[in-house]
Amino acid sequence: MICRFLVVAGLILVGATAIAQQNVDWPVYGGSSANTHYSALKQINRRNVKQLRVAWSFDTGDAFVGSEMQCNPLIVDGVMYIVSPKGDVLALNAANGTPIWRFSPLNGQRAGKLRLRGLSYWSDGKDKRIFSSVRQHLYALDANTGKPIESFGDHGRIDMREDLGREKKDMVALSSPGIVYRDLLIIGSSVSEALPSPPGDIRAYDVRTGALRWSFHTIPHPGELGQDSWSPDSWQKSGAANNWTGMALDEQRGLLFVPTGSPAYDFYGADRPGDNLFADTLLALDANTGKRVWHFQTVKHDLWDRDLPAPPNLITLRRKGKKINAVAQITKSGFVFVFDRTNGNPLFPIEYRDVPASDLAGESAASTQPFPLLPEPFARQQLTENDLTQRTPEAHDAALETFKRLRHGAFVPPSLQGSLLFPGFDGGGEWGGAAFDPQTQFLFVNANEMANILKMRATTSGAVSGKTLYLQECSGCHGADGKGSPPEFPSLEHISEQRSVAEIYSLLFTGSGRMPSFARLGQEGVGAIIEYISSGRDAGVSDNGRATRLPYINEGYAKFLDADGYPAIAPPWGTLNAIDLSTGKIAWKIPLGEYPELAAQGLKNTGSENYGGPIVTAGGLLFIAATSYDKKFRAFDKDTGELLWEAELPAAGNATPATYSIKGKQYVVIAAGGGKSAAPSGGSVVVFALPD
Repeated sequence: MICRFLVVAGLILVGATAIAQQNVDWPVYGGSSANTHYSALKQINRRNVKQLRVAWSFDTGDAFVGSEMQCNPLIVDGVMYIVSPKGDVLALNAANGTPIWRFSPLNGQRAGKLRLRGLSYWSDGKDKRIFSSVRQHLYALDANTGKPIESFGDHGRIDMREDLGREKKDMVALSSPGIVYRDLLIIGSSVSEALPSPPGDIRAYDVRTGALRWSFHTIPHPGELGQDSWSPDSWQKSGAANNWTGMALDEQRGLLFVPTGSPAYDFYGADRPGDNLFADTLLALDANTGKRVWHFQTVKHDLWDRDLPAPPNLITLRRKGKKINAVAQITKSGFVFVFDRTNGNPLFPIEYRDVPASDLAGESAASTQPFPLLPEPFARQQLTENDLTQRTPEAHDAALETFKRLRHGAFVPPSLQGSLLFPGFDGGGEWGGAAFDPQTQFLFVNANEMANILKMRATTSGAVSGKTLYLQECSGCHGADGKGSPPEFPSLEHISEQRSVAEIYSLLFTGSGRMPSFARLGQEGVGAIIEYISSGRDAGVSDNGRATRLPYINEGYAKFLDADGYPAIAPPWGTLNAIDLSTGKIAWKIPLGEYPELAAQGLKNTGSENYGGPIVTAGGLLFIAATSYDKKFRAFDKDTGELLWEAELPAAGNATPATYSIKGKQYVVIAAGGGKSAAPSGGSVVVFALPD
């Protein structure tokens, strides 16, 4: 019996060794098509995570002031694929960081700030392709060489401005990667949030040829479901309602889950009366055909830029001994909506509540909005005077003065008086999304706790000039006075000292980050804007119908800050949350991040703004960077939220990590790009592992 036991044990050990030596990939944005951010790897665990060290790092070498690097790396067959701040795609040896190839679609030139969160991978076993995007172009690259595949589209790329049923004059980009289903690459888009804006059609392309296979109109065409929730001509003139966040896919059922954003213009919708399906909607589509299976609209007639900010999580819940295939969708509002994946039935109660009417001329806000009663919100839902900052007496008094002159409450419509939007424009939840642990049934999500001031102003009518074009097209972000809301929306006061006229022209014609292209205004219109912001001279312009005319626009994306630039509300200013989806209750909540200078003064664990999401592993760990100021990468006990390990990165890790193994060795990688909130920019990936 002893010998037999040893033989059996030997077989078990051999089998375990064989399994351990296999590579475990991270082949899809978010880890899998289900977007659970979960890995079964457990070599790195609660007991040994304190031993994590940098295994290797790689600097792309193309970061610039204000650039960001938000990519969630892909790891396939021992190769890591990343996208750099300038949009270059790189293949690296995932075990040591040795470069394999580099594709530079812009030939190393800077084309403004890019936000590229990842790549897509497809293979039929022989042909292996990487799909990437920069500006309006979607590229198909040979995964072995990085060279464009000539047979795909137009010599290796397609123009995403096409196939939308409109003249291709407005920018269409792809910030989050598409999702692969069989021989289809299914994509959303990033478009302008102002008018004019392209529609946010969901499109499926043949992975081999680049031919369009199907489209779903998020702004319904005549005869399509939901068309009566818009004006009759919205399908030709309205824009956005787009998926900029990415998607999730139930491969077994062929069900595609698509969260969409707000319609354009974000804050005034008299030209789009009605609920505006399928904006701010979780869509379940047949991945083969693009046909709608079911939907749920989380915000009706959005006037607050309440985009669904992240891909949903496809999860399996246990209830009364039964397994339920579900989908969970986080929101900027701090809500989580949970549905039966197959039919859209809510798994927790949802209540429609009366909300305030608008007092802006022509506007008709929705009379009710949906509120999930469970799960519990992962961000605070209201602010009172007791919730204002106490950092200093002066800061509190100033915050109180501002607070008293604004409107407050959920779904208070934009107004000339102004209101306090909380959670703010960036949530609550953001694009990093949530992670789901099948063992605990916990959904992990990081949240911003930042308030914004949403205030409208009436626009001027009359002759078009550089000033009127600026006020209509640019002041919503940069302010009527040009001072902006730095760092997200920079000041233009000294723009002529920072950039040449040629550089400003290029920027306005191509767009940058959240700023759309203004090519539709023509050289005369763009030139008049440049003249106005550079010298103050107000040159007349022949309109030719190219300027946007709205009676009201947002005064800017102002944060509710104190005089020293810190949030004017009491901490926490950012949190990490574990939500038990078996009960809908918060299991634990902790502050995430801090301000190093405040921590040095004794004000620690305040939390901070954070962008990028978590991953969770079978080793009992939750990994997350995300924090904008302290540059930390952290590992927490997933059951309790206890901090087990942290390391400082070369720049803030505003991205979602990935984990993988090569020949039995587990690695964890994070992109360190920084660039948010005036933080230094970087362009590197940092890979951690246990010592050999």
